[in-house]
Amino acid sequence: MKIFKYIFWVLYRVWFYILVIIPIIILFPILFVSILKEAWYPYFFRLARFWARFILIGMGFKVKVEAHQIPEKDKSYMFIANHTSMADVMLMLAVIKNPFVFVGKKELGKIPLFGFFYKRTCILVDRSSAKSRQAVFLRAQKRLKSGLSICIFPEGGVPEEHIELDTFKDGAFRLAINHHIPVVPLVFLDNKKRFSYTFFSGGPGKMRVKIHKFLETENLTVNDTKILNSKARMIILNQLKV
Repeated sequence: MKIFKYIFWVLYRVWFYILVIIPIIILFPILFVSILKEAWYPYFFRLARFWARFILIGMGFKVKVEAHQIPEKDKSYMFIANHTSMADVMLMLAVIKNPFVFVGKKELGKIPLFGFFYKRTCILVDRSSAKSRQAVFLRAQKRLKSGLSICIFPEGGVPEEHIELDTFKDGAFRLAINHHIPVVPLVFLDNKKRFSYTFFSGGPGKMRVKIHKFLETENLTVNDTKILNSKARMIILNQLKV
């Protein structure tokens, strides 16, 4: 019986990568045109949302959203969430309609085909380089000024399996305060169980998302960064413990 489980997990992982690649190959010409100008990014974002939903449905994930507050159209936000799975990116795209730009690690840009678009649409960061981190702020500022939102997984990476929620980096909160945009905490409750980075694990089922009330930054200064960071982390951590 156990051998069938391992066979399923291997095939399930392979199937995930097939689902990732198929829409990119089919839509490649349209995707390529949509990234030629930054002003066309919202069109690319719509295609990315289709790609994400295609993968989630294909993997047998049923998304269930509980929202305590809904992001308004044509407003900018800082979206944050706990990071436990390769499916986190797809789930964020599927749940949030406001066009946003991911801030993510540069290593993902090396993935064949996916990396081609990732490098040209996301804000890449080398966390070991202070210069790279500074460049992230400048690029994020440019995107926010153009009316887009930003999405950051503030743990700075996927923590080890036994860690429920890692320490948050300050970057997302400093950016939100500098631009006076609300921080929107999202909690991904089932992603670790459904599709974690542990190879022999996972399976179809429900993926619950909770969108919490926004944390306003209008009256905050950079001196409040740590407080905002801690508040956002506690919201997510408390929900994970329920």
